[in-house]
Amino acid sequence: MASSRDQLLALLAEKSFRLGQFTLSSGATSDYYIDCRLTTLDATGALLTGQTVLHEIHNRGWRADAIGGLTMGADPIVVATSVISAQQGKPIHGFLVRKAEKAHGTGQRIEGFRQKPARVVIVDDVCTTGASTVQAIEAAREYGFEIAGVLCLVEREEAGGRAYVEKAAAPAPFVALFTANDVRAEHGKAGPPPIFAVSAKCDFCDRPAVTNSPRNRCEVHRA
Repeated sequence: MASSRDQLLALLAEKSFRLGQFTLSSGATSDYYIDCRLTTLDATGALLTGQTVLHEIHNRGWRADAIGGLTMGADPIVVATSVISAQQGKPIHGFLVRKAEKAHGTGQRIEGFRQKPARVVIVDDVCTTGASTVQAIEAAREYGFEIAGVLCLVEREEAGGRAYVEKAAAPAPFVALFTANDVRAEHGKAGPPPIFAVSAKCDFCDRPAVTNSPRNRCEVHRA
């Protein structure tokens, strides 16, 4: 039977990976996009995410009291991991970092677990520039948490993101469960859809169509 990590990679490739022309949050363009929330908010995907992240935390000996990250990419990862940890009898509590302090109520930026002192793991879904991950690291440290480790599901390996996160996280380590190339390669294993188009052009561009199911689409837009 495939491990939870292998199953998670397969699900990310199936549900979260898309080819096409996309503008990223950084403003850069890309021929692919990875929306991890389509996997982490899937019932099976949430289970696999919690199992895989928790295994990584234990395997690296991070001894964390809590896990958290910047809303909203980190939200489903935090909840899934916390629930699985409780089921295993070694609870790791969850917290979420707001992008800005609330303008009402207690005005806090850290929601959920707030006990100090505490060792925490910072998580994110996709790391490109690393900006959201670094925001969470800085907010957690400012609150008084000790960073045990930093983890993202998928690293795009571009825009200098790794160096930026590693500098902010130090001396805590930064790890990625998968790279975008891992997910792309797994996506490619599924193979193309049935090919029926012969000489048609893609409905989205002028490239030759490779399939007409459900519409005329080229290699880039077939996903």
